[in-house]
Order: sequence, then C-alpha cells, then structure tokens
Amino acid sequence: MDLRLPGLRGPRRPRRLLAAVAAVAVLAGAGTWTAVASDDGPTPVRRADRVTTVDGVRLDTSYFTAGPSGRRPAVLLGHGFGGSKDDVRRQAEDLARDGYAVLTWSARGFGESTGKIGLNDPKAEVADVSRLIDWLAEQPQVRLDGAGDPRVGVAGASYGGAVSLLAAGYDDRVDAIAPAITYWNLADALFPDGVFKKLWAGIFVNTAGGCAEFEPTLCAMYERVAESGTPDPAARALLEERSPSAVADRIKVPTLLVQGQTDSLFTLAQADAAARAIRANGAPVDVDWIAGGHDGGDLEGDRVQARVTSWFDRYLKGEKSADTGPAFRVSRTGGVDSTDGAALLRGASADRYPGLTGDPRPIALTGREQSFANPAGAAPPAVSALPGLGGGGLSQLSSLGVGVSLDFPGQFAAFDSAPVTDDLRITGSPTATVHVTSTSKDAVLFAKVYDVGPNGTRVLPAQLVTPVRVDNAEAGQDVTITLPAIDHDLDKGHRLRLVLASTDLGYASPVTPATYTVSLKGDLNVPTAPGVTTAAAPLPSWVWWLPLAGAGLALVLLATGRRRTAGPAPDPELAEVPLQITDLAKKYAGGERYSVRDLSFRVEQGQVLGLLGPNGAGKTTTLRMLMGLITPDGGEIRVFGHAIRPGAAVLSRVGAFVEGAGFLPHLSGRENLELYWRATGRPAEDAHLDEALEIAGLGDALARAVRTYSQGMRQRLAIAQAMLGLPDLLILDEPTNGLDPPQIREMREVMIRYAAAGRTVIVSSHLLSEVEQTCTHLVVMDRGRLVQAGPVAEIVGSGDTLLVGTAVPVEEPVAEKVAALPGVTSATVTDDGLLVRLAADGSAPRLIAELVRLDVPVASVGPHRRLEDAFLTLIGGSA
Repeated sequence: MDLRLPGLRGPRRPRRLLAAVAAVAVLAGAGTWTAVASDDGPTPVRRADRVTTVDGVRLDTSYFTAGPSGRRPAVLLGHGFGGSKDDVRRQAEDLARDGYAVLTWSARGFGESTGKIGLNDPKAEVADVSRLIDWLAEQPQVRLDGAGDPRVGVAGASYGGAVSLLAAGYDDRVDAIAPAITYWNLADALFPDGVFKKLWAGIFVNTAGGCAEFEPTLCAMYERVAESGTPDPAARALLEERSPSAVADRIKVPTLLVQGQTDSLFTLAQADAAARAIRANGAPVDVDWIAGGHDGGDLEGDRVQARVTSWFDRYLKGEKSADTGPAFRVSRTGGVDSTDGAALLRGASADRYPGLTGDPRPIALTGREQSFANPAGAAPPAVSALPGLGGGGLSQLSSLGVGVSLDFPGQFAAFDSAPVTDDLRITGSPTATVHVTSTSKDAVLFAKVYDVGPNGTRVLPAQLVTPVRVDNAEAGQDVTITLPAIDHDLDKGHRLRLVLASTDLGYASPVTPATYTVSLKGDLNVPTAPGVTTAAAPLPSWVWWLPLAGAGLALVLLATGRRRTAGPAPDPELAEVPLQITDLAKKYAGGERYSVRDLSFRVEQGQVLGLLGPNGAGKTTTLRMLMGLITPDGGEIRVFGHAIRPGAAVLSRVGAFVEGAGFLPHLSGRENLELYWRATGRPAEDAHLDEALEIAGLGDALARAVRTYSQGMRQRLAIAQAMLGLPDLLILDEPTNGLDPPQIREMREVMIRYAAAGRTVIVSSHLLSEVEQTCTHLVVMDRGRLVQAGPVAEIVGSGDTLLVGTAVPVEEPVAEKVAALPGVTSATVTDDGLLVRLAADGSAPRLIAELVRLDVPVASVGPHRRLEDAFLTLIGGSA
C-alpha cells in the first residue's frame, strides 16, 4: 500500500449532487493501453491510461485488469498527500492479478491532475470518486450489483485512506473499504484540544507546493490560524465538514482500519473513533496497529497489502473462507537481532477490539506541587516528535530503548511512580487528573509519560505528546488528561514519569510569559488490555522480520555502543578501497523482475562518482543496499574491505543525504546539526562540526534560524549534516533538487571541495550537465544492470558527434543541406559552427569532403559529445 507521506485525501459528492453537475465527465481520447508483463511469467496486467474531465478539472487515471475476460469486483486506490497515482501502481497490478479491476487516479492538484486541493471537499474530491465509480459501472470487466452499481471497494493510505472513508459515507455503492494511517476528524488531528499543530500543518502546505495550491477558503484559513497561533471556530468547522466524522452515521460497510503507532499526525485515537462509530452502524470492523506511521518506523507494506487483499476477497468476492485476520492486531518490537541488526516484529491479537481504555490499572504517582515557566515567545520549545526528521525512523527508537526527546529545565513539572514489581504492558491511552493554576487567563500544557529505567534513561513511547488547553486557568482548574494511545512494554524495575511541559516544538503555544503551577489529584490510570496476546513461535505467515528504517537503525546501533554484528571477514586487499560492488542482485518480494542484477563496479579514493540511469534503472535500490538499509539477494558490497550488512560498523565511515533532511525551523543551522549529532549518541568531538561547516560554506547563516534559509542554504545544511564526522564515503541522492543555477553551482563546489581532501563522493542526479562538470567518474545503469563505467572524459569523448568550427556563422539553409548528406543523421547550428551527428555509415573524412563541396568555411573538425548524448546512446534513448 502507499503508506508514505503525511496525508489526507479525498471526499466524494453525494449522487444527488452529481445530478446537478453541469459538465459531464468525458474521456480524453480512447486512452493508452499497455501490457505490463514479467520476465518470470506471471499473469500480464493490462493498463489503460486516461484523462477524465469533471467540471473543467482533469483527473489523470489508470485502469488495470488481468487474466481472462469476465466480470470481477473493482477496487479504487487512492494515494498519499503530495503523491500521485504512480505511487500505488504496484498494488494495483497485484490486485489486478488477484482478480480485480483496479482504478487509480491522481487527486486534484497532484500528479498530472489539475484543480485546487480541497482536502477532501465533498463538492470536489469526494464527488470525483463518485464520478470514477460511475465510469467503473460502464466497464465490461466490472461486476455489477445493479444498474450503475458496480461491486467496488476503496483503499488508500493517509490522504487516500480518508477518501475511502468519505466514499463510503457519500456513495452507497461502495461495498468495502480499507483505509490506512488516516484521520477520522481532521480538525481534531490538526487542532487537538484547540491547540494548533503548526509543524505538521506547515509540512502539509509546503508538500503541496504552497498555500496558493489549495482552495482559497483553505488557504485563507491556514494563514489566519498560522498567524494567530490559535484555531478559531470557523477553521474547525471548515475541516470538520471535510472529515469522515461528518458522515459517521452513513458509513455502514465492512471496514479494515490500519493505523500507525509512530504517528504524531494521525494518532491511534483517530482510528479508535472511526472503529466505534462504524461498528455502531452494524458494520464489521477490524483494527490493525502497525509498527510505523507518519513519523517513521516500519509501515509493513507487504503484510498490510496482503491483509487488504484478503479483506476484499471476503467482502467483495464473497469468499467466506478468506482469512481476514483477527479483529484486533498490533505489531510489537521484540528487540534487535544480534546477527543482522534487524528489528523483530511480532503480532499480538485479540478476538475483539479492546479500545483505548480497557482494564485500567492505577499507578500511584508522587511529587509536590510544582511551578514552571512558559517562556516569552514559547522558546526554546521542548522536543517530542520530529516531523520530517522523524521520517528517518527516530520515533521507532523509543520501542528499542533509545530516547530522543528533550525538555528544558524550568519549563516542566514531573511526577514519578515507584518502580513496577512486574512487567507491565500498556495498550491504550493512560489518563491522569491534575490541578492547574496560571498567572495568565489560559494555559496550554503538553503532557507525556516517560518510561524511566533503573539507570535514569528516559524513553518517550512513540515520541507522542498530548496538548492540553486549560481555560480560565487563573482561577485554578482540575483537568483530566487523556494521554496518547500507545502499545508499550514497561519492564520490571522501571518507573513511569508524567511530565507536563509548557512548550513543544510541534505546536503553537502562548507566547506571553506566564507561570504555571501543577499538583496531582489522583493516580495515573494505565490501560492493560490483557486479552491481547502475542503469538508464539512458529509465527503466522503475516508476521515477519523487518529492517529498521535507515537512519533509525544507524542511530540505534551507535547509541547502544556501536555493537558489531557477525559478518564476513574484512578483505585486507580492499582496506583502502572506498567501495567495491561485486555481482550485486536484488529482487523485491512479490516483484516481477530484478531491480538490480549482476552489478559490479569499483570506486577509488578521491573520486566523485556519478550514478546515472533512467527511472527504474535500480539506482535507488543500489544506494539503499550500499547504506545497509536493505539486504542484497546476491553478490556483495564492501566498503574499505568490510562487507555491508544492516548495522555493519564500517557504516560509521559512510555519510548519506537521501531525499532531503528535516530541520527544526526555529533552531539555528548550528543548533540543528548539534541536536542531530547528539541523537546519534557519539562523542561531540567526533562530529568535526567546524570542518563540515567550512566545506559546506554557510558562513554567518549558521547562527540564523533555519526558517530564514533559502532552499539552497537548506540543501547545503543537509549536506553538512551528512558530512558530520567527516565520513570517508559520502553518498548524495539528487542533492541539487529544487535549486536555481547559482545554488547548483555552489552545491557543485561543495562536492568538489569534499573530495579534494582524498575522500570519495557518490552522487546520483538527473542533471547530466552538472554531473559532467562535477564528477570524475561515471557508472551508467539501465534495467538494473551496468551499462558502462569509467572516467567521464572517456565515456563522453567517444561518440559519433563532430563539432565543425567555421570561420563565419553558418546559416540555417546550409545546415539543412549538411543534414541531408549521405552518412549524416543531423546537423545543428551552434555559436561556433555546426554540430553534426554521423550515421552508422558516416565518416569524418567523407564529411569534410562534402563540406568543402558545399563551400562551408571549415576552420576545424573534432569529436564533440555531451554527456547527455553519451547517456542516451548507452541506454538506447530510453530515458
């Protein structure tokens, strides 16, 4: 499933509203049909790409079918916020092979679709889905339950998950849904207890391309709330009307709810509210808490997709024997395996969903009345979840005993329990009652519960915090706090610590200085859900081993003392070789073909190596294997003679910049880097911070808040973060994305300066002209295989293009005559003369003779080929 970006996606208009639509949806042409086949022979999938127009908005769609003719149920797949239909293509093809007709589409404002983003506006995105259902009803491959009524399910993650819920509420033709990591009430998600979740809201807006990409009412609402820091009733109403909760009593179809445990955006409470409402309507509901979420962790994509398919087999195909799994399932981390550094996930389940408050156990807390400050400007803020940076997997570290949260002295109150005498599993939302008094009229607190070990180590489960707004706090108020829902194992001898802080990085809080005073009014009540039991070995087939997300795994291994894992012995002959890849192969589970196959190349010290290839060439898979994020199926990777595997100690000599970096906008550039290095647990002196910053060339900007940085400065700060520790091998994936020409030139200089000290840089980029100017060597890949490797000059210098220098400029008619000569493919006028591409039977002497015959004033003739020419020649023009 597409469990990727923060997201919310799309409502549908009721059918009675559709009747009033003036512009009827039309298909742009007949569409394009493509057969998607595999080298290994699975059932070919037929794909039809079409553009559907609704009320002047163009929706880009793809329709997938496979197997013999005949009618079958249909599935609509939505994508995550900021994505497109391409993100769910693999799942669409798999469902097509499983006997479904599958329709994917890019929602308004995303991919190739036009229109403004409406955050699931019932009159826009929701209505679009009903139009797509209308279209499915007309297809000869789709099973019908009645005239105009196809048998159809809807699935999607995040934004696409919300659209599946809304579809069921607005269109009674929907028969089953499977939403994942999504919201039930968007106002509650972004304005919890009336507190603005400013960091996530800002990420939404920036992911979409800016406020102007949204419907004007949404843009105006965001700017109003972002400026004031306080949600108003109109803002809340605007989001609520676009939320599934607005049609709670109309969602009456079988629903599989998949929600993330590491998710400060859409918490487990959102899925809980959905489960209670839909079950109250009499519909079957199963709930699955996965190990990942919008803050990172493991999204368990293959397992979730298999469960969604079984859900649709039962409720769309009518296969009563289909195993849809338990009524409730939660993924639990069993630690890190000492042989390969991978996290072990196990599934715990129950025959009923326990909710968030089941079987509470009172835990006595102690602590005197405490006063603490809300600082002027609400700064510095405490840190819990780190949107953006958390995408690297930091939130999952809490389940492995590594804490990354930060509270500032004098800005919080803390109350502790005694050490527990037995292991305690917390499943649900703890609650506590406190008395709050403030020197200001209102107060905003941020509540969290830490797991504190015997040695004082603190872990914030899933990095989650609850904002609490206290009205009329001057008079003093008793407040019952519902803390974030978690599934966490508290070991014997550990304590629970309730912390109430005055600030949090992710939220807007009062900027006026105030003093808060807090005292206890009762125990901490902890839900235990004893009916949820962990599976014993042998495990069910849908419980499996998963590697940690990349940065998260590296941080865990470093923070636990750089524990080495068993592996092949180092090769002393390669001790000075930064990278050698030998016969590397990777085929993803369930994939149709190898992503990487028989790949071998070597990189030496001081080189800047460009990794090139068209989309799907295997570049990203190769880099992920190189960084130890995924394991090869064959061959090996050696870095300085050491074999790469998850957790390999030699990875400490590798720095990486992949898909950008998340920074805390209110901290300076230097503070961001110091916080990042601190989270690794490595000694401060090992960071070589000043050296990395000098190479990055940020100068005085380091003292400024990152929110004031240009895109180019952010990219250079991200490169500096990758260079912390001055790794001997630096990996950069598209480091110039989003930069203008001057910024690209600066980034080029950064890479060259870094390699000049004898270190090695590998850069993957689609800007061939930059690669040509920056890199010393190239590796060109296509369809997972090596096409050519060698020095840039060697690859570019050989070719079939000649630069003909002329004494005077050449006119276009003369160039046309040259292009028509035998043995010539094309001739292009340049500032210096003519750029002539020879055909297979052409030759330079023959060309010169013909130019003289045409009275072309030839001054010089020499080979000339840009990297783009060489690249297209090597890959057969398939880029």
